[in-house]
Amino acid sequence: MILHKSNNLTFFTPNQINGLGAPFFDTGISAGFPSPAEDFKEQRLSLDKELIKNKEATFFARVSGQSMIGAGLDDKDLLVIDRSLEPSHNKIAVCFLDGEFTVKRLKVNKEGVWLQPENPHYPIIKITDDNDFVIWGIVTNVIKKV
Repeated sequence: MILHKSNNLTFFTPNQINGLGAPFFDTGISAGFPSPAEDFKEQRLSLDKELIKNKEATFFARVSGQSMIGAGLDDKDLLVIDRSLEPSHNKIAVCFLDGEFTVKRLKVNKEGVWLQPENPHYPIIKITDDNDFVIWGIVTNVIKKV
């Protein structure tokens, strides 16, 4: 269910998936040379359990734009955001800044707070008292389509 759409992010709430999860074969998949077939031991994997630690405080948002490509966040990627986590230096955060949501790396020191893009074509944003600014949540995972 879509909660909010802005220029940079579209927010969703996680839906609980009933059932046992998808089949998961815990054998490791070689990214180099193929390995001989092993006995496959099938388990069930729930992405809810893997990606969501606090369901009440977790949201999804779809990225729009290229400002975080250096951190591996590409246009149309799906972010998992936990609002219960404490923001800190170097974390990737979803922030509400002057009426818009944005995702940037937090830079925090005794001189202040900056929002650091991970693309040299975008400016670093210094947060001042004049900004309407809230750190909305911390990005915990990124889901990509291949």
